[in-house]
Amino acid sequence: QLSGRWFLVGMASHCSYLAEHSHQLEATTVTMTVLDGQSLAISTFRKLDRMCWEVRQHYLPAQAPGRFLLKGEGDCSKVDVVVGEADPSSFVILYYQKGHSISVKLYGRTSLVSDTVVDKFEQRVRAVGLSEDVTYYFPTYGFCDSADEFHVLDGEL
Repeated sequence: QLSGRWFLVGMASHCSYLAEHSHQLEATTVTMTVLDGQSLAISTFRKLDRMCWEVRQHYLPAQAPGRFLLKGEGDCSKVDVVVGEADPSSFVILYYQKGHSISVKLYGRTSLVSDTVVDKFEQRVRAVGLSEDVTYYFPTYGFCDSADEFHVLDGEL
């Protein structure tokens, strides 16, 4: 159900990098592919210094449906990923938890989602203790469709 192309619409996080660089947010798309019926291959496309980059990640299935694990280097860098709410035809809200830190992301099948979906996202953001001053919305133009072979990062994080 999550397979296909998604647009990153919004994100809520206490990430200091995001706060410091929020004026430089770039339009971001994600292609999700379900592997072996359980894990997800994620390709994120965004611009960095006016070049299109692709970052590839692999979300492993966790204990329950809708839960995934993103492993990094060492035990401390694992990220739990949980599908909070989804309508596979229009939007998905994902939670990312690393240690005690949590982020919430809203993806849409199009770069613009309905006000109802934005309201759901903002309710979820408040429910985990984040606020609108750490909620960021991404540009709706200037997307990358691909990256050349020299601009692909294969990484867990």
